[in-house]
Amino acid sequence: MSYFLFKTEPDKYSFDNFLRDQETIWDGVTNPTAVKYLREMPKGTKWIFYHTGEERTAVGTGTVVSVDPADPKVPIVKVKVGKRLKTPKTLTAIKAEPLFAQSPLVIIGRLSVVPLTEDQWRWFVD
Repeated sequence: MSYFLFKTEPDKYSFDNFLRDQETIWDGVTNPTAVKYLREMPKGTKWIFYHTGEERTAVGTGTVVSVDPADPKVPIVKVKVGKRLKTPKTLTAIKAEPLFAQSPLVIIGRLSVVPLTEDQWRWFVD
């Protein structure tokens, strides 16, 4: 199983929007490393929905429905909504958790798609 964290500006597309839509295409990713992660995601990849900007909080979950790599610049990634997290996790809480000491989430703050370990995933959803 693969696990990731996707970042988005809540004023552009929030978790409430995602709950309303139920499914969407995840787009707007331009960083080559983030695009590489998207391109390689298998169907069923689970991910954490993270609000950036002033909020800086993980708020929900989603699942990758499909990845169409036909576009040479950015793959078309269809995702479906999961659940709102029981306990949203702030960036401050994430940075304080030893599980994330070597995570790109903490080390490479501008990366919009970040791989997670299974233990990191569990920390968010438990």
